[in-house]
Amino acid sequence: MTKVEDHREQTLTSVADTAGLSALISRAARAGKGLPPVERWNPDFCGDLDMEIRPDGTWFYLGTPIGRMPLVQLFSTVLRKDADGKTYLVTPVEKVGIRVVDAPFVAVEMNVSGKGNGQVITFRTNVGDVVEAGPEHPLRFVDEDDTGGLKPYVLVRGRLEALVARPVMYELVEHGEEIEIDGELMFAVRAGGEVYPIMPAEKLRRLSA
Repeated sequence: MTKVEDHREQTLTSVADTAGLSALISRAARAGKGLPPVERWNPDFCGDLDMEIRPDGTWFYLGTPIGRMPLVQLFSTVLRKDADGKTYLVTPVEKVGIRVVDAPFVAVEMNVSGKGNGQVITFRTNVGDVVEAGPEHPLRFVDEDDTGGLKPYVLVRGRLEALVARPVMYELVEHGEEIEIDGELMFAVRAGGEVYPIMPAEKLRRLSA
């Protein structure tokens, strides 16, 4: 069997280390040339990969944390979340499932400029994406029933979201204000010309009492 044939038979699910996985994805993603067009690729599903993204943004492969950020950044470029709610690594010829405990990305930094309807909120994720909250990158806020806490998310691309890290969340809510929405007074934040409700103003008062 020739080396060329060996190369052709390699698949995402057959490699046994991050180096091999990186080599395959690098060829598919054309590293260094911007994000690959994963939304336009329609390969066959080839099974699940033993890869998991934890809530803190740590990636695990074969049960071991991936410590090299360049590898994580590379893998993140071929992520896609489909309408079935599952997240995949996608190349032109393969689609493999991975596990995502919460969100695939974490928003670790934010910057705010302007005020009122002109307020601009920009987030940086743990893998280097920079997105400006607004119509193309909306915010949403989810109540944690078990803890009574709050989890904000910002859409990064496709259906992929970033969970806003807790320190960044505290900074974000500092820019909130009471705004009437559909007849109800809400505590909300303005970003990119949009208003994103966080919770009813009365609930915030009870929590702050």
